Amino acid sequence: MSGYHDHAHGDGSVGRTAVVTIVVAFLVMGLKYFAYLKTGSAALYSDALESIVNVVTGVAALIAVRISAMPPDRKHPFGHHKAEFFSAVLEGALIVVAAVLIFQEAYQAWLNPRTLTEPAQGLAINMAAAAINAGWAGYLISRGRAWKSPALSAGGWHILTDVATSVGVLAGLVLSIWTGITQLDPILAALVGANILWAGYRITMSSMSSLLDEAASSEDQDQIRAAIKDCGSGAIQAHDIRTRHAGRATFIEFHLVVPGGMTVLESHTICDRIEEALKQRIPGSQIVIHVEPDHKAKDKGAVAVSS
Repeated sequence: MSGYHDHAHGDGSVGRTAVVTIVVAFLVMGLKYFAYLKTGSAALYSDALESIVNVVTGVAALIAVRISAMPPDRKHPFGHHKAEFFSAVLEGALIVVAAVLIFQEAYQAWLNPRTLTEPAQGLAINMAAAAINAGWAGYLISRGRAWKSPALSAGGWHILTDVATSVGVLAGLVLSIWTGITQLDPILAALVGANILWAGYRITMSSMSSLLDEAASSEDQDQIRAAIKDCGSGAIQAHDIRTRHAGRATFIEFHLVVPGGMTVLESHTICDRIEEALKQRIPGSQIVIHVEPDHKAKDKGAVAVSS
């Protein structure tokens, strides 16, 4: 017996959020590049370059979100949920490219030290860009969790690292101006490159894990066991519980053991009860339950049902 539930909640909101992310990324990129033109700072150049990655990955995330929201079809009977993970992997790859360009700029600035021009204006502009980024990053992370959107969450965390590096760059440049040590500028640029490389690694590894059908979180697995215990009255136990994530969908499969003499209608009623509970506790869940007679019960790894 099986039950499928398409999780459409939030799809439109996710798409609109992705569009706004692109607009914000363009705005921040423009501000940071303007700050670089004002100062000639390699560190501010590296900060602006990372924002270009935000623009490109924002577009990729929008495309991925729209593809993932498409309903199942003949060639993709389980839907298109994994499309968002490819966006996150792309973001990790582009971060590596940006880091290489940043290291090149830092090396040139190290060989040819530069005196910063109009530093006060440049730092003020970059500070405004960082403030915009901080607010939007917080929103993306919270919405990504609520809507179970890997693309939005990855984008939010990346923007948050962008904010952290911007704060570090600003503090370092203030120190450089105060001390007159021009070599601090390329050192800061190199540190920015190293930081976003680490962020790219984390994002890529997380997405690859999900592409390889990572199990649901321990919290979700606890909810699954609780729903079976609370709503499986009439059955004996559930075993071989398997889960996997694909975008905003959580796939749940298990074997439900019932008394051998139970009718199909009675067992189907129990399955419907459990499925409804799971859908309420884990939005976006798609459930498959295989009903078995009592001689199929297992001693290990089974969830006993409350009587």
